[in-house]
Amino acid sequence: MKQYMHHYRRPLLITLVAAAAQGPVFAEEVQLPAITVTESSPLNAQLPNAMDIDAKALQTLRPATSDTASLLRNIPGVSIQNAGGVSSLPVIRGMADDRLRIKVDGMDLISACGNHMNPPLSYIDPTSVDSATVFAGITPVSVGGDSIGSTILVDSPAPEFAWAGEGTLFKGEVGMSYRSNGNAISGNAAATAANEKFSVSYRGSTTKADDYKAGEDFKPAGPAAAGREWLDGDEVGSTMYKSTNHSLDFGMRHENHLLELKFGVQDIPYQGWPNQRMDMTGNDSNQVNLHYEGEFDWGSLDVRGYREHTRHKMQFFDDKLFWYGSDTKTTALLDGIPCTPSGGMMGCAAGMPMDTEGDNTGLVVKTNIVLSERDLLRVGGEAQNYRLDDWWDPSGRGMWPDTFWNINNGERDRLAAFSEWEAQWNPQLLTQLGVRYERVHMDTGEVQGYNVDKYGVEADAFNAADRKKSDDNIDLTALARFAPDATRTIELGYARKTRSPNLYERYAWSTGGMAMRMINMTGDGNGYVGNLDLEPETAHTVSASFDWHDAGQEEWGLTLAPYYTYVNDYIDARRIDPADTSTDAFVYLQFVNQSAHMYGVDISGQRVLAENTQYGDFTATGMLNYVRGKNQTTDDNLYNIMPLNALLAVEHRTGGLTSIIELELVDEKTRVSQVRNELQTAGYGLFHLRSNYQWKQVRFDFGIENIFDKFYNHPLGGAYLGEGKTMTGTDVPWGVPVPGMGRSLYAGVNVTF
Repeated sequence: MKQYMHHYRRPLLITLVAAAAQGPVFAEEVQLPAITVTESSPLNAQLPNAMDIDAKALQTLRPATSDTASLLRNIPGVSIQNAGGVSSLPVIRGMADDRLRIKVDGMDLISACGNHMNPPLSYIDPTSVDSATVFAGITPVSVGGDSIGSTILVDSPAPEFAWAGEGTLFKGEVGMSYRSNGNAISGNAAATAANEKFSVSYRGSTTKADDYKAGEDFKPAGPAAAGREWLDGDEVGSTMYKSTNHSLDFGMRHENHLLELKFGVQDIPYQGWPNQRMDMTGNDSNQVNLHYEGEFDWGSLDVRGYREHTRHKMQFFDDKLFWYGSDTKTTALLDGIPCTPSGGMMGCAAGMPMDTEGDNTGLVVKTNIVLSERDLLRVGGEAQNYRLDDWWDPSGRGMWPDTFWNINNGERDRLAAFSEWEAQWNPQLLTQLGVRYERVHMDTGEVQGYNVDKYGVEADAFNAADRKKSDDNIDLTALARFAPDATRTIELGYARKTRSPNLYERYAWSTGGMAMRMINMTGDGNGYVGNLDLEPETAHTVSASFDWHDAGQEEWGLTLAPYYTYVNDYIDARRIDPADTSTDAFVYLQFVNQSAHMYGVDISGQRVLAENTQYGDFTATGMLNYVRGKNQTTDDNLYNIMPLNALLAVEHRTGGLTSIIELELVDEKTRVSQVRNELQTAGYGLFHLRSNYQWKQVRFDFGIENIFDKFYNHPLGGAYLGEGKTMTGTDVPWGVPVPGMGRSLYAGVNVTF
């Protein structure tokens, strides 16, 4: 059961490094929360390969970010693909986005956007995250499905109830934080009222930031675009954002049963995108999440039903050109000058509105059946119904006079069933075998372009094609964990995992340059078109974990985790024009099935340097990640593969004060995707300082990221499209990576009552 029934901590050293590297937590804790291991009861058993980080460990990074994905950045094997200020994507062992399964409060959320501007983790604020679990290695079938990589489970706090005889419980918290780079300010509040049977909780948060600045100038200073404001040479355009989230949670408890009903609302009025041609100018989401869990003599039952509706808008925001005139000397219709939208090349366009609407309904049923003291059987089923409309209203010039339907009533429905047998053969050996079947059905309605002359032939061909697609996908997992003695733990596993294409990969239909430039889920500045003939990706992964530690799992530890993945029908890209061999320009690509493999190793460790000295306690932690990705069909490198990187840290605790100094090291990126003209980046090293002080019910956080204001380009930052005339294909210079953030001082305070 969840926290409302049991309060326990079971440390395992394998991810103590990950939690410690994220910084200090409350001072009275002896060590940071880490992975949990199995208890004697099968129902309380933690799934193998899980890395859990609870709320206290997450507290350290919250004041330093408004982006939930970045809370995971110090976990072995995890990197962050930069995007909008609250919408980054986690990358685990070379895989990102839809290749990962990400669940927020048990919901499978889907990005309703041709640029994937609203990924699942953007729907929960960092201050609302109570726990996060990452399956970086072999993912059990009970938490996998429709993905070929890792699984991330992020949850807000479970309902809290009063203890017997306590009466009515009232509690809450308020907090705020400030970050100097970008003038980012955030606030959060929470309140709970409960008795022994009923609970009601509210959580709210808001955050706002301006454009951030890099460590030095990386472009000429000047107006962001015609008719726009001035941008300094070190100012990274289109990195501003504003986001507000609210949730209301009702809980009812009876003995070993919990019923929970949660309502969530999100409003993002704007969020700039430095590596996309468009910006988010609206994202409104409403969520209803009904959840039951209970324990019985035979085991436990977990049932969840949810519905999420998203209304998403894109347009050119403050740092990108909005008014597109004829741009000639023979007319007054010049770029940047407001005018009446009209068609034709001598006309005027008022930006380019792009709208999406997504409806996502899901049902999940899971049972844990205790067969014996040794054996536990997990059986379950899932259903998901997803609908998407993606349309672009006419705005002038070539985008005239009709509405462009990119995806019309897109359907993506999933039905799944799984069975998983876990056996604790003795205190040293645990095994797990699982099988999962998924049926994915996809379809879409007829489409049209802005006009018949330019788009009619392609639209007619797409409408005449067979657009109904059904995939039968099988996942298999086999995992063993062996602890020969108190100082060693070994995990070995194999997984076969399958993912069907998303709606944009299959159904984005136009090869017109402007339309293709609007479809991009990777931030590389290129244009993409879908492929009706795509097959599901099938990945075969072998993974291992070797963990050495002291008998008490408190003094030292070292973990070595190698892995290898081969992917059949990997969805990569090929150029639309085979004769296009350019190496220094944005290009046009089509999604295509090919073969690929990824391999690497994650190394992490920790060592207590000194304890109970007159100067406090000192602990050293370290992490090193290496991954290599190769397209075996073309011999090209896979896109967005993080180069060799490491994180070293020393933590100091004394009294109520905890501090940590971090050194982040990233190697140069020279192995790049040639088909995409991916940009190379130089290596760099960054220093960060984080501290917190706990005084009664008040927590103070303060720190400096990038202490020496180092200029750097993050290897996964993408191509810079943060300003200028971004709708066109050649008016934005190619070859400029998105710079990382310069020095930023942050401070936060949180009060509980």
